[in-house]
Amino acid sequence: MMPTRGDAGQVPDDLEIDLTINAEGWPEEETLEALANRAIAAVFATADLRYLPGSELSLVFSDDAEVQVLNRDYRGKDKPTNVLSFPGGDEEGPVFGPLLGDIVLARETVLREAEEGALAFDAHLIHLIVHGTLHLFGYDHQIDSEADIMESLETRILASLGIADPYLNDPQTQDETRSL
Repeated sequence: MMPTRGDAGQVPDDLEIDLTINAEGWPEEETLEALANRAIAAVFATADLRYLPGSELSLVFSDDAEVQVLNRDYRGKDKPTNVLSFPGGDEEGPVFGPLLGDIVLARETVLREAEEGALAFDAHLIHLIVHGTLHLFGYDHQIDSEADIMESLETRILASLGIADPYLNDPQTQDETRSL
């Protein structure tokens, strides 16, 4: 059996989410777990994602220093960014898993972006977890046609959570997200 969707509001039973907190200043683990579960449940309820039962997705809550090193080493960009995704599955295969991949978030950048955009921290963090999860499944935004597909899906997922479209009237946010 290949799961394709979760129930709205609930992470699929056959998906394990592993949380690691590598930096101080993040909300409590229970809060992060609730936000992550909310974001990931919405992704699986909205998107047609195929994965192997028993798959695992890892979320690492880190800081700018660690993310800058990862961004430099893996993307050739020597600066921090808000979220990095490291797919674990074969993007060309019919299904993903059992290791879906890792999503790494930089606390200072996430917080700064939320403040600069007058966004609720929780809503911005959920958006970035949604964004990172879609990357694990091969969604990308390097070219406009792919970006349109990914952003449309992100917008639908976020709307299902009552979170406003982050791309609506802010071309700068759209450009920054596309450069992730």
